[in-house]
Amino acid sequence: MLVFSLVLFLLLTITGAVSAGGAHDHHVPQLASRTTTSVSFENDRVTITFGPIDLPSGHDGELAASLPKHVFTVPDDMIMTGFRSAVFQKDGTPLPRQYLHHILMINQDKDSAACPGEPLFFAGAGMEMAETRFPVGYGVKLAKGQKLMTIVAFYHGVPPTKDVMASFTMEMAPKGSAVKALDVYQVGVNVVCFTQFDKRRPDETDEGIEIQRGVQVDRAPLKFKMDGCVKFAYPHGHDQAVLIALENKTAQRTLLRTVPDVAPDGAFLSFAPHQVYRNAQGFPVNTHDEYEMVMVHHRPLQEPQTNHGMGNYLLYMTAGGCPSAQ
Repeated sequence: MLVFSLVLFLLLTITGAVSAGGAHDHHVPQLASRTTTSVSFENDRVTITFGPIDLPSGHDGELAASLPKHVFTVPDDMIMTGFRSAVFQKDGTPLPRQYLHHILMINQDKDSAACPGEPLFFAGAGMEMAETRFPVGYGVKLAKGQKLMTIVAFYHGVPPTKDVMASFTMEMAPKGSAVKALDVYQVGVNVVCFTQFDKRRPDETDEGIEIQRGVQVDRAPLKFKMDGCVKFAYPHGHDQAVLIALENKTAQRTLLRTVPDVAPDGAFLSFAPHQVYRNAQGFPVNTHDEYEMVMVHHRPLQEPQTNHGMGNYLLYMTAGGCPSAQ
């Protein structure tokens, strides 16, 4: 039941609506300001804590309730080398990952390479909640004074639960560490750029692409806007996902092939560590080759509820080619 949408919800929650010419007024309902978000700094760790909130929160349907956006800065130049997320109750009791709709981390003072004219989505989590550690010696730079925005959203379609909370922890390199900067680039079968909403398929909504009964294969062409060497790929998928892949069609090479662990009914469980690409050698992407994103779903024939799927990667890459292209 994950409806993550990453950058789609990111920009909807930043602007609330699109002006004329790209009319789109759907937005995630925000909760009253009685809820809180706090940021703590401890050693080489930055932790954002959201909530508590009681669920459901007075909104019908499956769309998520979003806490108010929270803007903060880091106290010094820092380099993020990994991140992890959690969802739990105020007393510390862990909750199923299905409670989490999404956590988004946005650098409002840095432009997105994948989506020109939009702020940089540099980290986040959906129901996959995969623990992320970049290869040693690499990280994402966050400068002192940059406006960083974070937002969390929980599902309404969960059992009534009091004091629901979530956290997002960024691991930082020790001060003075020699770390190479990673650019962040998002790709997906579903449209990931806000300014491209008018190019979405007829069966695509903010929640993803509608999944029909049986096996469904969806593809989307991709052209990169920068040359890079991918060192880490954070995958995102929904229930009923069978496969997510990134392929270089020009070179006839599959670059990423990610298979989630699912329950017998197709409910998403996790991406096993060996399914999350992490390699200091990396693989190259470029502006001249033709690429394609692929996702495969299987919706059980007896499943009456329509689901929406996504197949996304956040690619963490160094600019330019790989030292020794594979």
